[in-house]
Amino acid sequence: MPVSLSKLVWTEPNLNIRTEHRRLEVVAMEPAWRQPGRGRGRSQECPGERSQPSQKEQERPGAAAGRGARTKTAASSDPPKAASVQSKFEEIRKSNQAAAQRLVENQISSSSDEDDEDSDHKNGKTGKILASTFTTYTDQTGGDAASLVKTEQYVSDLFQSGALTCLICIASVKRIQPVWSCSSCFSLFHLPCIQKWARDSVFLVSSVTDEDFGQKQHPWPCPKCRAEYPPSSTPSRYMCYCGKLQDPPADPWLAPHSCGSVCQKQLRPSCGHTCLLLCHPGPCPPCPKMVSVSCLCGKAKPLPRRCSNKSWSCQQPCGRLLTCKQHICTQPCHTECSPCPRVSVQMCVCGRDQAERPCSSPRWTCQQVCGARLSCGNHTCEVVCHDGLCPPCPRSVSRSCPCGKSKSSLPCTEEVLPCGDTCDRPLSCGKHTCSMRCHRGGCETCRQEVEKECRCGKYRKLMPCHREYLCDSKCPRTRSCQKHQCRRKCCPGNCPPCDQSCGRTLGCRNHKCPSVCHQGSCYPCPETVEVPCTCGSAVLVVPCGRERSTKPPRCKEPCRSPPSCHHPSREPHRCHPGPCPPCRQTCSLPLPGCSHACPQPCHDLVLVRSQQVQLAGPWEQPSEPAFVKKALPCAPCEEPIPTSCFGEHEISPVPCHRRAQFSCGRPCGRPLTCGNHICSRECHLVTDGNKCEACEEGCSKPRPPGCPHTCPLPCHHGDCPVCNQMIRQRCHCKLSTLYVECRTMMSADEQTRMRLNSCNNQCPKELSCGHRCKQVCHPGVCEDKCQQKVKLRCPCRRIKKDFPCSLAAQALQCDDACKEQQRKVSQLKEAEQRAAEEEEHRRQQEELEAFEKRQQRGGRRSKKRGRREEADEERGRSRWWRRCVVVVLVPLGGAALSAAAYYLLSRT
Repeated sequence: MPVSLSKLVWTEPNLNIRTEHRRLEVVAMEPAWRQPGRGRGRSQECPGERSQPSQKEQERPGAAAGRGARTKTAASSDPPKAASVQSKFEEIRKSNQAAAQRLVENQISSSSDEDDEDSDHKNGKTGKILASTFTTYTDQTGGDAASLVKTEQYVSDLFQSGALTCLICIASVKRIQPVWSCSSCFSLFHLPCIQKWARDSVFLVSSVTDEDFGQKQHPWPCPKCRAEYPPSSTPSRYMCYCGKLQDPPADPWLAPHSCGSVCQKQLRPSCGHTCLLLCHPGPCPPCPKMVSVSCLCGKAKPLPRRCSNKSWSCQQPCGRLLTCKQHICTQPCHTECSPCPRVSVQMCVCGRDQAERPCSSPRWTCQQVCGARLSCGNHTCEVVCHDGLCPPCPRSVSRSCPCGKSKSSLPCTEEVLPCGDTCDRPLSCGKHTCSMRCHRGGCETCRQEVEKECRCGKYRKLMPCHREYLCDSKCPRTRSCQKHQCRRKCCPGNCPPCDQSCGRTLGCRNHKCPSVCHQGSCYPCPETVEVPCTCGSAVLVVPCGRERSTKPPRCKEPCRSPPSCHHPSREPHRCHPGPCPPCRQTCSLPLPGCSHACPQPCHDLVLVRSQQVQLAGPWEQPSEPAFVKKALPCAPCEEPIPTSCFGEHEISPVPCHRRAQFSCGRPCGRPLTCGNHICSRECHLVTDGNKCEACEEGCSKPRPPGCPHTCPLPCHHGDCPVCNQMIRQRCHCKLSTLYVECRTMMSADEQTRMRLNSCNNQCPKELSCGHRCKQVCHPGVCEDKCQQKVKLRCPCRRIKKDFPCSLAAQALQCDDACKEQQRKVSQLKEAEQRAAEEEEHRRQQEELEAFEKRQQRGGRRSKKRGRREEADEERGRSRWWRRCVVVVLVPLGGAALSAAAYYLLSRT
């Protein structure tokens, strides 16, 4: 978060500073393996120097173990895929965290060795960041940042946890919550809170002051500075500080609620220039621009001056004539001359008297009556000292009697007498007239008795008109606070505002409202409270009531709490709220029963769950487990001591508190009395009462090659007897079962074994040709050379010969006679085809002739005659075929003649 402060000012920055800031930001956002010069084991220091591990890393218990674990993981030949991915992720994450930590430390590292302790913003962690933040402003002011103190405080509070509090709801202002900033005091409020505040304020004022409720536009005040805003200025949208962007996004690289662009607000007092900072909280700093201005009196030549301090004096005497018109101004160069400080003789207004008076107030009156003759010539002016002409004579105009009923035009020297009529001038009551005769002077008070109503309107009574009638009843109405009764006697209804003190507890829960009793919610508590750290070195000022939920400020001083364990001092750590962390130093107390010290972390005060109390019944709810601090005893000594097992198979480290011979879990391995086997019991100690087991196994000596039987004797010395068991096995052809002695079979050679495994019968297997094997029962595959005789024919099946079965695959070829016979058959087929075509042609010719005859006769032939003609035609075709056979087939003879005869009979 602090790194984002470096982007608050970005207008016309120094090129080197801007380049460095951008480089640091880009490097911070890049992964660790892509950052130049930031691999594991490197730092941002000189390239030739290799960074050494810090003292904290060397003292950290898990540092060496973590490095060893990573080395072992990298050295493994074939780690699981999931473990490899997880280890890479953890390695990259730690590298990124280390790079970000180095970047933040370089950015916020402060010059703690400086002696200037008055400026905390230079000594604190944010000093370097704020110095780079206001670079644009300080570049134009020559490094002078005295005018940025107020703005700097607002920016610092914006990033400090708990420093910004909404005074309406007394809650922290988060960086993602919509807010509104007062343009007068620059306080931040939640947007919903200030909207409700404005509505409630306008409603309360309207309900008390408006006769026609809601018709007037009443302003609403800021909760802190009471600056008034018109109803049209009630915030309805969440805007940034400069008012350019609506709903500014929460950017971690920008100030909260800022749009990130240049502020550009008109500076105050107005000079025509705008603010150069980025959108920021708090007031804009004074204008740092350089302008050319003359001195206050305008006599000197224009000089370049800072716009916020452009007024300057040339220190020459002013020389202008003062308002007394007698003296000149002798003060140094200034804008407006002050009143003349001298004393001079001044005439009064009427000019009769003179006196020494200050030149700053030359007009004065002498308090004498003017006495000058008026224009009538009969009377004198009675006005006190005045200038100008005297007023006209009051008796020179038209005059009347005292009651005004009769008028006369007498000169101013004569007195007008009363007319004698009733005065009838209205009295002070406004209801009656004067009943006296016309008289000079004022009329007396009205003494008529009338029935008057009291002021509250409850009672009526006869009494003098000039007296006011007030009854003794007290007003039961509530005042504007809507809490207390009016209790004023004979109240007409315009009850005065409540004059009692409010006294309600404010939202801070510490103070009571000091205002006069009022309606609605009270104003926020204006007090502030200091929240100190544990040692009191660092203090955070927060609104009253916020101290209970505000975390104490971070303190750079070391913790001063005394140790609570047996160690003389605690581990060095900074000041912190709450109890100190548990002591992580090594216990180092001597363990009982040995010479070693306790290597465990300190366990003098350890949180232990307290024992649960037995519930009285099902109605009692179980309480949450409580933890109490308790001193635990030292654990048994785990220092490894080299110790051999009972059978002296191995020497293993054994914890000191269990040091003694042990069983390694392996077989004993000692030779038994038989001399052939070893003890199979678990590693044990051999004594007179605890010896190795007796051998109960059979003979396990190796048998002759090929003998599958075991020795029938128990475990013994010497050679085993010859095996006389019968072996049952199948012959080579798998049809008969043979029984042979094991020793005969084992001692026979290869030929004898083949003879012993044969049943001496013909082999029942079939050859590939389908005939049975002629050999006696034999092992392996039968010889595929069958000598059985088979008959073969040529393709035309005329020649037939006997051949061995193994030569049956050879084909028997036809001779010349076979070829001649095939030629004659083909001629016969051609002659038959020609005869069929001629017969078809003849039949069609006969049918045509018969049809023509029927057409010529014009009658039907009898059915018998038609059938007879058909039979004659059939007999004629048969005779024709026989002639063809005689002509063609007789010369062939033999097989050709029989085939042709068969073919002819099938056709006829």
